[in-house]
Amino acid sequence: MKVDLILASGSPRRREILTKIGVEFRVVVSGDEEHPKSKNPLDFPRENAAAKALAVSKKEPGAVVLGYDTLVFLDGVPLGKPKDEADALEMLNKLNGKAHKVITGVAIAKNGQVVDAQQEETRVYFRNNTLQELKDYVNSKDPLDKAGAYGIQTQGARLISRIEGCYYNVVGLPVARTLDMLGKFKG
Repeated sequence: MKVDLILASGSPRRREILTKIGVEFRVVVSGDEEHPKSKNPLDFPRENAAAKALAVSKKEPGAVVLGYDTLVFLDGVPLGKPKDEADALEMLNKLNGKAHKVITGVAIAKNGQVVDAQQEETRVYFRNNTLQELKDYVNSKDPLDKAGAYGIQTQGARLISRIEGCYYNVVGLPVARTLDMLGKFKG
């Protein structure tokens, strides 16, 4: 029996990772979903992922739906995607020379119910970049569609000295956690 697997995300990076690891899926981008109810921002990625998976699952009965949400946290404060170049530079300045957390929520829904929701955490350390290095990166436009205003898989790698944890989590899809969660649905 083959599982009908849906990725509830329009992220090209997530599609690329799932394809690289040999997972067959189709994409159905979630529409409006509920916002997190938790008062703890560190729970937002898991709650957002669950909301995305649930929104698609309600429209796709029988399918196994994967939802994801990635946020960057500096001192417990979430940094989403920058509004513009000035916001991106401000975020990068805050991260510069410091360690921060990248948390990706992973959720699986089926038949309109969330059946599993977890999250993965990776610690990322930024180099002490010059202001010009940060400006050059912002001018590349690369940070504008990424949580925390950088992409570890692109030119943003230049800003980072090291990580502790899953590299793919920082990109937006923790591979081992995803495969472990999907293991329950093999036909």
